[in-house]
Amino acid sequence: MTIETFTLIQGKEKIELPHETGNWVLAREQGYSPVQMLVCAVGACGGYVYQSVLENSHIPYQFEKIEADYTRDTTRRAEPIQSIQLRFYVKVEAEFQEKAHRCLKLVSPNCPVIQSLDPAIEVEETVEFI
Repeated sequence: MTIETFTLIQGKEKIELPHETGNWVLAREQGYSPVQMLVCAVGACGGYVYQSVLENSHIPYQFEKIEADYTRDTTRRAEPIQSIQLRFYVKVEAEFQEKAHRCLKLVSPNCPVIQSLDPAIEVEETVEFI
């Protein structure tokens, strides 16, 4: 069953995703590459899931940002993503930090983007309390 269809178009030079606020160019030279967009999708989805888990666990928090790093497997021809590291920067009072840290284990199994990745891609989530 298809939930949503996207139509990518050939722009003047690169492939673009049309949007009412302006087309997204899917090329590293003019925006973000498809690989970078995939890593950012993992970060955003993981962040939304982590926030939901914190809320459901009744942990007061203030979410600041997410940093996402990735490595590629240079031994393979297409150089696919090998691993993604997500760091969530969150303000959490000291008495809730241990519980907030334990909540990280719920991110990957509940994130549809992470669950859609090749299982060979390692995703690691950490939290930095600020």
